[in-house]
Amino acid sequence: MSDENKDTAGSTEPGEGGGARGRVIGTPSPARDRTLLAQDDISAPAGVGEELDEASARRAERVVATFFLVAFAASVAFIAYYIGWSGRNGGMHGVTRARESNFWLGGLMALSFLALAAGVTIWVRRLMTSKPIVQERHSLQADEETRAAFTKDFLEGASDSGLTKRPLLRRTLLLAAAPLGLAPLVLLRDLGPLPEKKLRTTIWGDAVKKAQAQGKKGVRLVVDGTDKPLRVSDFSSPGGMITVLPEGIEEDVPEDQVLTQTAKAVTILINVPEDEFKPAKGRENWHINGIVAYSKVCTHVGCPAALYEQTTHHILCPCHQSTFDATDAAKVVFGPAARPLPQLPLAVEDGYIVATSDYHEPIGPSFWERG
Repeated sequence: MSDENKDTAGSTEPGEGGGARGRVIGTPSPARDRTLLAQDDISAPAGVGEELDEASARRAERVVATFFLVAFAASVAFIAYYIGWSGRNGGMHGVTRARESNFWLGGLMALSFLALAAGVTIWVRRLMTSKPIVQERHSLQADEETRAAFTKDFLEGASDSGLTKRPLLRRTLLLAAAPLGLAPLVLLRDLGPLPEKKLRTTIWGDAVKKAQAQGKKGVRLVVDGTDKPLRVSDFSSPGGMITVLPEGIEEDVPEDQVLTQTAKAVTILINVPEDEFKPAKGRENWHINGIVAYSKVCTHVGCPAALYEQTTHHILCPCHQSTFDATDAAKVVFGPAARPLPQLPLAVEDGYIVATSDYHEPIGPSFWERG
């Protein structure tokens, strides 16, 4: 192909003398250029939208003020509920209490924001003038003329918005926004030691005390899901693992606390070959011929450490692969967990496996006041 053909390939525009005029392939034609560069006349007739019907504006003003008052009431109700009701009887613990708190706190805050947004929207649509505003391109240097023009535009904008003319709107807007600014300060309350000592213990401790008050050595371990007490003979095969809980947990715990207490108390029972088990110092009598109990709550972020490798005797958390050695006090051998799984002291009573005390350290992830 000749250079001339290359230059004019794809062009359908007529050139001088009836020939084809060359242009770059893919560029718009001159006719299209002229269309793209054309400026539409978007100017409106003078005076359009500059004056408001005062009767209609008054009605809109009252509607906007009503929305702002609703936003104020919802914000105050949010703070009142958070302080006065959500923390009653020990705080927002349990699924039922959390569901109730989420419904009221979320609903009231959503109502406040929606009412505030509706008020502002009606204000803009019904109470602000709609005259065209043209801003010309100019130098960014802030000279005296620019500052004077800005002051003029600002004052005109304030006047057009009705903020200075309509004190009812201004006052109700400030009233609606004030509680929203205070709400984060109220939420800072949760940064304090609200849990107190509740994160340091589990229901195992109360269950053991109740059993010992009845003259028993400790509380029996029951299989999670069946509530069947576990005998040593039922768990005699090395390499086995099962999830257990303290006997009678549903009877000793309020209904709305059962799931929370169960999640904290859930424990894995593992039968490690006794000749491979290395009890930690001071815990020599915490196992039963290699049968050992560890918290199922991972010490990284609280996922269930529910996988067990029989050949390596490793407990694995599937969330972030923290790995613990079941033969050596559940020490961390891999992963992000910062400390071993807490161990539960065990004993035998009438052939049943029993726990003789609560965990001696907090279960689950480390927290700032654990010490």
